[in-house]
Amino acid sequence: MVGEYQHKKPLTAAEFMGWMLLFGAIALMSSAVDPKYIDPHHKQFIFLLGVIGMWRYSNALMHFGRGMYFLYWRFPRMRAAADKMAEDSLPSELFMVVTSFRIPTHTTYQVYRSVFQEAERVGVPVTIIVSIVEKSDEILIKEILRRETRNPERVKLIVIRARGTGKRDGLAHAFRALSRQMPNDDAVVGVVDGDTQLLPGCVANAVKFFPYLPTVGGITTNEYCVVEGSETMRQWHALRFAQRHVNMCSMALSKRVLTMTGRLSFFRCKVLIDPDFIRDVESDYLEHWRLGRFQFLTGDDKSSWFSLMRSGWDTFYVPDSNTLTVEHPPEKNFFKATRQLMFRWYGNSLRQNLRTTKLLGVRRLGLFTSYVLYDQRVSMWTCLLGLVASVIASVLFGAQYLLLYVLWVLISRTLATLAYGFSGHAINPMYPMVLYYNQVAGSVMKAYALFHMNQQSWTRQKTTLEKSGSNIDAQINMISSKIMLFSSASIFFGAVSVLIYLSQGAY
Repeated sequence: MVGEYQHKKPLTAAEFMGWMLLFGAIALMSSAVDPKYIDPHHKQFIFLLGVIGMWRYSNALMHFGRGMYFLYWRFPRMRAAADKMAEDSLPSELFMVVTSFRIPTHTTYQVYRSVFQEAERVGVPVTIIVSIVEKSDEILIKEILRRETRNPERVKLIVIRARGTGKRDGLAHAFRALSRQMPNDDAVVGVVDGDTQLLPGCVANAVKFFPYLPTVGGITTNEYCVVEGSETMRQWHALRFAQRHVNMCSMALSKRVLTMTGRLSFFRCKVLIDPDFIRDVESDYLEHWRLGRFQFLTGDDKSSWFSLMRSGWDTFYVPDSNTLTVEHPPEKNFFKATRQLMFRWYGNSLRQNLRTTKLLGVRRLGLFTSYVLYDQRVSMWTCLLGLVASVIASVLFGAQYLLLYVLWVLISRTLATLAYGFSGHAINPMYPMVLYYNQVAGSVMKAYALFHMNQQSWTRQKTTLEKSGSNIDAQINMISSKIMLFSSASIFFGAVSVLIYLSQGAY
């Protein structure tokens, strides 16, 4: 089933034409660029990579190299070692926590059907705790259980009716219900989102690593997706999961995966039922020097990761534990939908980033992970550098600079797309354009989120963060956020303009 979403599927006629158009565009742009701009002996030669370029591309190559080493060399050996412990590697009991809120009925059916099927397949007693809001979901889930369960004595269902005030509250209620079951010391719990279908074997593939890696407290999994939206939206999501896969593999090499995805992650039960862990997921917050203290509305996956790291546990990624996520874009318009999603994702990352580096430090995180976290704060500006510099240079010195930049974007993003083919995820001729859009639009959204940390909202659950303090404080925070964003952008554009002018004057 997974193979349907992998890159080994036959090339369609539309994809073939897309690749031909892409390579044709590269050839056309190459002919449009004046040869003197790519002649290293000419005084107007542009060294495209430069210092900052070499740094950014070396970062990408480093992550890709680490990811491929983990995926094709390190992990297969770990998998073989974990499988050798097969008889003793499964926990004595397993719990699955599933949260659902405003998920379409057909998606709910597929998700819970896969959960019950995996519960039977895993071979140990399984208790499934569902956190829902609507009574109709409870009726549907019980009917699915009746149809799909052939060994009811080994599968138990507990239904928790949440208040619909957010995913964090729903998870906390479910975790407390789990703690009342008095789980065994070696028990493992999987946390599943209501739009995530479990693919065969994903549970056993993941939980076998807990005995093999005794320092690991949480394990997250590989995601494929089907998208109920336009072709562009489908390819945008697919590229995101391919990038995620490579980065997860890279971070797993250090046992420092940076998020416990809410789609499907596994935890040692004794970790998850700890009151501090539940409190972190339910009511996490940030103390900001300018915005004060505010609660985290979204980002429970980042809170669970932080709680694990603070408690001394490692985190890991199992690339052959696969799920299929059903994505429902929050808007029909591609640009509105991606803007909302990126603002939520990047806001969560930055909020957790600021706190993690401050409270945990290099000693706990390690040098590589610390570098990655600090680099996240810089990349939002460096990813915009090429575009801004080429536009300014084309205005000041001629359009050839912009043409040369477009050619470089086409070549570099096409090579990056081809490299993602080694990840096991599909690649598509739309990826170079989508990848570039991700980098530019993502950088803009990161910069905006950096100065608006307190602005949060769910894309499915239309809940927003309640403002604390007086109206005057809220107005001051809003105005200061706008001023700081405008000032930072002005400094960035000014610095790029000065550098271009000085470098051109050097000739």
